[in-house]
Amino acid sequence: MKRKIIGKLFAVLSILILSSALSAQQTLNDGAFKFGRTLGLIDAFYVDSVNLNTLTETAIIEVLRSLDPHSSYISAKDVKDMNEPLNGNFEGIGIQFNILHDTIIVIEPLPKGPSEKVGLLAGDRIVTINDEKVAGIKISTTGVRSRLMGPKGTKVNLNIFRKGEKSLLAFSIIRDKIPINSLDASYMINSETGYIKLNKFAATTEKEFTDALTGLKTANLKNIIIDLRGNPGGYMMAAVAIANQFLSGEKLVVYMQGRRTPRQEFKSTGNGSLMKTKLVVLTDEGSASASEIFTGAIQDWDRGIIIGRRSFGKGLVQNGFNLTDGSQIRLTIARYYTPTGRSIQSPYNEGYEKYMQNFNKRYSDGELMSADSTHFQDSLKYSTNINHRKVYGGGGIMPDIFVPADTSNYSDYYRDLIRKGIFNSFILEYADKNRAKLKSSYPNFDDFKNRFEFTSDEVNSFTKAAEDAGVKFHEKQFAASKVEILKILKAMVANEIWRTTEYFRIINEGDVVITRALKVLADDKAYNKVLGY
Repeated sequence: MKRKIIGKLFAVLSILILSSALSAQQTLNDGAFKFGRTLGLIDAFYVDSVNLNTLTETAIIEVLRSLDPHSSYISAKDVKDMNEPLNGNFEGIGIQFNILHDTIIVIEPLPKGPSEKVGLLAGDRIVTINDEKVAGIKISTTGVRSRLMGPKGTKVNLNIFRKGEKSLLAFSIIRDKIPINSLDASYMINSETGYIKLNKFAATTEKEFTDALTGLKTANLKNIIIDLRGNPGGYMMAAVAIANQFLSGEKLVVYMQGRRTPRQEFKSTGNGSLMKTKLVVLTDEGSASASEIFTGAIQDWDRGIIIGRRSFGKGLVQNGFNLTDGSQIRLTIARYYTPTGRSIQSPYNEGYEKYMQNFNKRYSDGELMSADSTHFQDSLKYSTNINHRKVYGGGGIMPDIFVPADTSNYSDYYRDLIRKGIFNSFILEYADKNRAKLKSSYPNFDDFKNRFEFTSDEVNSFTKAAEDAGVKFHEKQFAASKVEILKILKAMVANEIWRTTEYFRIINEGDVVITRALKVLADDKAYNKVLGY
């Protein structure tokens, strides 16, 4: 019955937002008042009691979904959580933590953060927060965050258990702004090639990128690999800022235009520091939005080589409109276009469900394994601005060099280990038990990278932990995936003892996409040929 009522609500709901550059006022047409009248009638006369707030939110969600796949409603409680990663900071005590055996363990006090300043250490156990016992009560990660986060300048009192200490240690920590990094890793992958991994495009991305360059430029930097695989995007202006590092002169990076949004162009300034550096950009089906803005600009200006797989295909621009209760509507107001005029938005005219099905079909139709499985219409064909290479719009950025997904180490056993979270739980406990030993045995990361190997007993402990968690050991499948499993475990240990850069320094070894990138960067003739020079 409720489904039928909601269906009727959708039929009468009509909200029209008129935006003006001069007034930015919203005018509601008669349909909105009809919707309000309908809710009033339900409240007054409907046979059963209903939650009008829930009913309203459901209607809004469905109306926005019917417009396009990326217009959305965000409840008041989710607005802050949605914005924090892109704003680049939150307010709290500055620790990475995890929960092991119903105990909160400090994985790492963040550098220069409030917890590091007062002396919290990796491996510390949090017993109480503001005199509330939090050990042994089945507390959730959300529960920990809600207790540790809070306004800058406020105080959190912790009691800590530390191995070797006879009694609990008391700490008073003043909350502060804690940075959220959008740059996962930066290092020299060989003597001439730098590697930078971005997980999003945020307010802090440009500074993080330029800071990383400072370290790379002290080395002999001639080439750079920008890894955007799995990067869902973020702020358009952050993507423009990174593109500016590579584009000489005043070049169009992206423009946006909509029914009520006049064309706005965003150009490079020509003062970037990497205009002569050879560039490779790595993409896959998880690279979206701002990632595609950057990638599209680099490809359209024949500035660098795109390697990997076709990007997601999100070419719609959303603007946030706040509602009276603190919730927000993110409404698509424009499309963005690459410098050649390409819209890379995947078609959505058949509705949201079909849109998502078409994306998922990439897995079932073999696109991840063969470039020939991707088909573009001739009407979507464009030419790059310098060398007039053929490129396509209408559904993501197709790479210049396609590299299929590497399934050589894949098995159902490996899949189940990931699905059950065995890697995380095992390494959390392993690092907790062996942290001091690892730090003394391997005084620096390079030593660890070159010498560390798991013993056969440790490997057996891992497979037994998996058995205990419901993943039955399969000898043949384990043998097929063993190299990848041990590499992931080693990388996760590095992440526990050092940072995410060290994690990627291990995980990237043998990566087929990076290997292909290094090969083309090492051959000037091949590099220039791909770009049409």
